[in-house]
Order: sequence, then C-alpha cells, then structure tokens
Amino acid sequence: MSGKRKRKLKLLSDTITDNRRAVDEVKSENLELQSWADLPAELLELILSRLILADNIRASSVCKRWHSVASDVRVVNQSPWLMYFPKFGDCYEFYDPVQRKTYTLELPELNGSRVCYTKDGWLLLYRPRTHRVFFFNPFTRELIKLPRFEMTYQIVAFSCAPTTPGCVLFTVKHVSPLVVAISTCYPGATEWTTVNHPNRLPFVSSIWNKLVFCNGLFYCLSLTGWLGVFDPVECIWSVLAVPPPKCPENFFAKNWWKGKFMTEHEGDILVIYTCCSGNPIIFKLDQTLMKWEEMTTLDGVTLFASFLSSHSRTDLIGIMRNNVYFSKVRFYGKRCISFSLDDYRYYPRKQCHDWGEQDPFENIWIEPPKDFSACM
Repeated sequence: MSGKRKRKLKLLSDTITDNRRAVDEVKSENLELQSWADLPAELLELILSRLILADNIRASSVCKRWHSVASDVRVVNQSPWLMYFPKFGDCYEFYDPVQRKTYTLELPELNGSRVCYTKDGWLLLYRPRTHRVFFFNPFTRELIKLPRFEMTYQIVAFSCAPTTPGCVLFTVKHVSPLVVAISTCYPGATEWTTVNHPNRLPFVSSIWNKLVFCNGLFYCLSLTGWLGVFDPVECIWSVLAVPPPKCPENFFAKNWWKGKFMTEHEGDILVIYTCCSGNPIIFKLDQTLMKWEEMTTLDGVTLFASFLSSHSRTDLIGIMRNNVYFSKVRFYGKRCISFSLDDYRYYPRKQCHDWGEQDPFENIWIEPPKDFSACM
C-alpha cells in the first residue's frame, strides 16, 4: 500500500473518531442539561401522586410543569378503606387503595357480630345470638349500645355519625307485596319504633336491597329495582313511580340481583348495575323528570361500591378519578378491582366479577382516620 493511500485512510479514521467524540460530547451535554423537570409525564404523575398534601404543595413550586401535574393529582379528600371481617379471630384488615397497603387491628369488641352499615367512620353491627345492635368506631374504639332488635332478612342504615345530633337508624322489612314494616331508632332510645306502611306499588324488601341517606330522606332500592323513600321527620313512606333502570338482557343472568350498588353524591342518587359478562352501567335519578338516566362520565368523582354501603369522593389522585372501585382486591392484596369510565374498561383487565360468589358480610368501605398511626 502506497504512503499516500495510508495517509488518506488515517485521515478518514481520525475524522470518524472526531465525529464520534463530538456526538458523545453533545449527548453528555444534553444529559447534563436535563433536570428533574424533564421527567416523563407518566413517571412524574406517579411520583407526585404518592406524596402527602404538604409535600405535594412543596413539589408544585419547582416549575410550571410540576405545578400543573401536582395540582392534577393532589389529594384533598381521603379515600375510604376496605375493612375485612374475618371468619375466625379478632384480627381485622384495612386496605388502603391509594397506597395499596394493608393495615391490621385487633378488635375483640366485634366478636360474634356482623356488619350492617358504615358512615362517617362508624360501623353499625348486629349480634344475631343476642339481637344486640351497636355502633362501634374501630379507630377510636368507642362503642355505643342501642336497644335490642331482631333482624331477619332486612337491611339497616343510619343518617350520620351517632355522636351527631339527629342521628336516625332506619330499616324496612317486607310484610306483603303491598305492605312494609318500617322500624326506626336513635342513640339514647330505649326501644325501636315499628310501623306498617302501605305501598302504592309492589315493593319487595330483602337483604339484597340497597339503602342510602340523602337530603334528609332514606332511599331504598328494592330487589326488582323500585325505589322507596322514607321521611324520618314526617314518618312518611312512599314508592316512587319511577320504572327500574333499563339494562341489557345479559344483566339478568345468574345472581343478577346481587350485583347492584347504590350511593349518593351531592344530592344525586346513583345506582351501579354490574354483570359477570360485561361492563357495569351507572344510572342517576333525574328527580325532575323522575326517570333513571345512564351516565357516561362521573365528572371526576370516584365511587366505592360494596354490598352494604357505598360511598362517593371527589379530589382524589388523578388516576382514581372517574372510576368505580369495587370491594374486591386481586394480586395478593396489591390491586383493587376498578372500572374506568375514561377508558371504559376494568383494571386489571377482564375482571368482570360474579358478585353472587362473594359473602355480603365479608367487607365494607369505611372512612379512615387522618392519622392511622395513633390507632396502632
């Protein structure tokens, strides 16, 4: 090989080397120029959603981009926890769907009882053997006894925390297609008051009915989808002339009556119908036109559905908004079954659940304390 050719090859080699070195230097400079503000949006949202409120506010001052993401995922309201009732023993588990963590409390006070309802962090419980009814706060361990009352195939609810003035308990029992027996009580009473009320429309009451207190009234969704209303002040009962929500035929398959849930949000009555072979359908009662309307969005609200009581929340972390969270946890306690109205799918995928397979007294959503560590 001639010397001239060798010099050309060396020059070419040096040029390639210089070019590679220049590219590496540019990459290095770009990496040095990158900051925490350049994190991918999904990763940034995940990180900021895990922060407590005070740290979220501090993080929002980093830059405009962080401020926007931090505001979107900021938790102003607190998510309810899923409380599990063991078949044996006094060890009760509480699942936090935000942190995806499980906490445990020993609660011997609940031995021999079954849960009936929950609201404002309080449980309403019943001991079948003794007919004892009582309130219990699992976080403060405060217990409030009520007069004995025999409950058979019926459900019961209360209007507000038993420590709040005006707390009323309500239960309805089927007597005949055109008659129901309504029983009420309040903390400090010596006995329950029971009165039979006629129905204008057939109303079948059972353990699968749903109860919610809204705008000073108790609403009861019957087994067949009719809605009864009770005014505890005027002691008036009526069945609304509103036909049941319309669902596809596949919703009336096996155990169809067990896959219904009802809650309220800012004065609106919401009903969730589920099916083991399809996506859930959410209805809202139009109280002006007196008919059920199907909802395609929750406008950022999050619903928490369980057999005995369901809840609604606003201002939760971004990934939880416009979702329905069900009382079933998968993957060894790592993921709660939810349905996103934005994506119109279950998370995890293919989680259509046959609610007839689940014990209605197995768990219930409950409002947790601000500081759980004080309860340990």
